Amino acid sequence: MMLRLKNHSVVALLVLTSIPPLILVYLTITANDCPVELLGRSENRTLQRIHDGYMQKIRQIQHQEKQIQKLRRKLSLAEMQLQGYQNGNNISGFGDNRTNGRCANNQLHVPKCQVIDIAIVCTGINATRDVVTVIKSILFYRKNPLHFHFIADVISQKILHHLFTSWNVAEVETSFYSSEKAKPRVSWIPNIHYSGVYGLMKLTLTEILPQYLDKVIVVDIDVTFATDVAELWKILNSLQGLKMIGLVENLSDWYLGLLPNVSPWPADGRGFNTGVMLMNLKKLRELNWMDTWRTVTEKVLPQHEHTQLADQDIINAVIKQHPFLVSRLSCKWNVQLSDNRKECSGDLSSYKIIHWNSPKKYNVKHQRIGYFRNLHQMFLEYDGNLLKREISWCNTTGSQSSQNNKINLTEINTDDECYDFRIERILEHRTHLYYLDYDLDYRPEEFDVSLVVQLSMDRLQMLETISKHWEGPISLALYIADAEIQQFLRFAHGSDILMKRRNIGYHLVFRDGQYFPVNYLRNVALRQVVTPYVFLSDVDFLPMHGLYDYLKKALSMMDMQSKSKALIVPAFETQRYRTDFPESKADLLNKLDLGDLFTFRFHVWPRGHAPTDYTKWRTATTPYTVQWDFDFEPYVVVKRDIPEFDQRFVGFGWNKVSHTMELDVLGYEFVVLPNAFMIHMPHAPSFDIAKFRSSSLYRRCLKVLKYEYQRDLSRKYGIKALKYLSDD
Repeated sequence: MMLRLKNHSVVALLVLTSIPPLILVYLTITANDCPVELLGRSENRTLQRIHDGYMQKIRQIQHQEKQIQKLRRKLSLAEMQLQGYQNGNNISGFGDNRTNGRCANNQLHVPKCQVIDIAIVCTGINATRDVVTVIKSILFYRKNPLHFHFIADVISQKILHHLFTSWNVAEVETSFYSSEKAKPRVSWIPNIHYSGVYGLMKLTLTEILPQYLDKVIVVDIDVTFATDVAELWKILNSLQGLKMIGLVENLSDWYLGLLPNVSPWPADGRGFNTGVMLMNLKKLRELNWMDTWRTVTEKVLPQHEHTQLADQDIINAVIKQHPFLVSRLSCKWNVQLSDNRKECSGDLSSYKIIHWNSPKKYNVKHQRIGYFRNLHQMFLEYDGNLLKREISWCNTTGSQSSQNNKINLTEINTDDECYDFRIERILEHRTHLYYLDYDLDYRPEEFDVSLVVQLSMDRLQMLETISKHWEGPISLALYIADAEIQQFLRFAHGSDILMKRRNIGYHLVFRDGQYFPVNYLRNVALRQVVTPYVFLSDVDFLPMHGLYDYLKKALSMMDMQSKSKALIVPAFETQRYRTDFPESKADLLNKLDLGDLFTFRFHVWPRGHAPTDYTKWRTATTPYTVQWDFDFEPYVVVKRDIPEFDQRFVGFGWNKVSHTMELDVLGYEFVVLPNAFMIHMPHAPSFDIAKFRSSSLYRRCLKVLKYEYQRDLSRKYGIKALKYLSDD
């Protein structure tokens, strides 16, 4: 069927084509309007009249040229609209294929295994915390495979990549794009929004995202989904003709110019909020989106000096000039909880996405805030392990890690009485690195050393005291459940001592399995150390005051570069919950003689630290070497690149003994430091030590694992490891 231009488009075309010949006729008729006889009377007057006549004609021509330019712009828009109508009827390849003459929306559906692409700008440590809740809410409702596209800085990419790799969610892929590469495209725009230059990154998605990606859903990190994201993808697929962007109207009064001390950028009415955005990247690229928003920005920026709402200001200014680009979505797809807002009407059950875009965030006042806050809190505390479910109707292979775990599971005999222990070895725990603020610019010294510890939530109170005793970097792994996150944040943010420290790396390892994965936690903390040396300790120990500086000095004098050495920090204990911590070795020896302190575990496990030779240490003034012996488990300072702890050992028993054994087979020299010490503080027995004491199966399985470790060590290192098989 032939398509026709609208009436105003036809008129514009006729006027445009008729103007040039009319101008030529006009010039021809008026070229001789100066009488010949006047030339003979006064040459000057004649020339002046001719000059004035031509100047008038020039002005008329210039005016006509301006009119022509306006008409050309109108004609260009008419042509674009015509092209859009053609695309909507499958004449051009601009849109999706449609069949029959029925309403396109009724024909739309999202295939069950259709991958849905979601783009998120996430930069900075704090942002990686917030985005997890967004992701949880999306995963909770989704029924389709997902592909998350993160525009991230270096630290965010490291955190999120490790999180998704360890999370191992079925049918979820991730891609990362450098925010540093996107910076030059927007850094020239002054922006006073708290997000800084990163708040402008969404403008660059047509260039930053891969060219094969035609469509994407873009969300901010402060939204909470209350429905399946596939519903939003369906709307994105329905954008017809020139509709390239789907947005919800801005519910605040910002762009109306009614707020005091606000000079808003141009917008169509209330404008649009860009916290949730549907983008047809293919159409935007064909429109030359990058040039379009740059041109508009260069025109508007001189009037406002800067953007106040980052990308939202610029996108609204573009829509103001080109309103045909946007498809208006229902407010239920972006229920904004901002100040000075218009309410989004409807039942609570009809709301699809909640947007916490008020500076007050979760403390914003709203008549339905209780419901919204409970929804957000649910995803904050929701067990992420429950979101790892596979989409059974999609025949995808899953991640390599998932496949490896399945293979390992088939190798474990389910009838083995130690099955529960063996399966712990292959568990990969979801891990969120650097959960709190950390100084990423820290540059360690040549002999710098980090304290490496692991803990569970019941030992959290020890962190403040340890921080008072150890001024250097700390890398800690915290074993935690999702439901305990807010408790941890309240504790950390409520501590002036911890908040002053930016050299503590908090790495959260989420609960999974029956036993405390002590060596898994140690390895997580060990891998994130940035200093050349590590002090391998436990959270129940307080290092002596000044130990950090003492160790750095000792390391510089011990020829650690050319020789493999493990420097031993002697361990003591107190059985009093409140005690005066010794200020020196002399003070410690005095308390030892008075019975206020004891050598560590002297009454239950003397073999663990007997080789330290406490008798010699009392009078030692220089470091001395000791020999390894069975069950030796000292706390040592070593190079960062040591072998990792064996993860088959969980809970209580042999987790440090096995590691010390491997250091010995590698030829490490054990050297006791004469003026260093640490003290174990009393605490209630852990669940795992209680199980060890009460369960014969626990003790039996630990003995089996111990034998298998010794056997594996001999296979790995050959004849020099045979001596470790002789102990029962």
